Amino acid sequence: MVFHVPGTSDSIARVPRTPLPQTPPPAAKTSTVRHRVPFYETDAMGIVHHANWVRYLELVRVVWLDEHDRPYRDYVAEGLHYATTSVDVRYHRSAAFDDEIEVTTWLEWVRGASLRMAYVLRRGEQLLATAATEHAMVDGSGRPTRIPRDRRESLARLAAWSHDEATMKAPGF
Repeated sequence: MVFHVPGTSDSIARVPRTPLPQTPPPAAKTSTVRHRVPFYETDAMGIVHHANWVRYLELVRVVWLDEHDRPYRDYVAEGLHYATTSVDVRYHRSAAFDDEIEVTTWLEWVRGASLRMAYVLRRGEQLLATAATEHAMVDGSGRPTRIPRDRRESLARLAAWSHDEATMKAPGF
């Protein structure tokens, strides 16, 4: 899609955004965190500041690792980290002080040195946001490294997409 910029001879190409799932796939291994919004997470308009949504994603991602893979602190003890390489948050409705938010995540895909998590954030039945994050395995010096084979194979069994599906659908292939 190309848009003309009024008053100029410039045009802007707009790349269509891939929709994010609003519910986990039926077979997805999910984790959910409930979070009551404290006042300090809101902005001058009385709604949750946009930067705090990324914090909610990290909270549930760490819980997911604890429940389905292994505690993140075990990776850290081995000198490994999942560095965040991409964050995509789509805001559907705002949240305010004292709202109780449910943040649910699941693993979409895993590759040799990276993985992608998807998220749905709700207040009761209301969809507040959808999101996805991508992470690259790095060593203690920040250099990319492959996810250890046993972990990668275990994670692959938990992923919502098979390797072939990830190859066809996942960005970057």
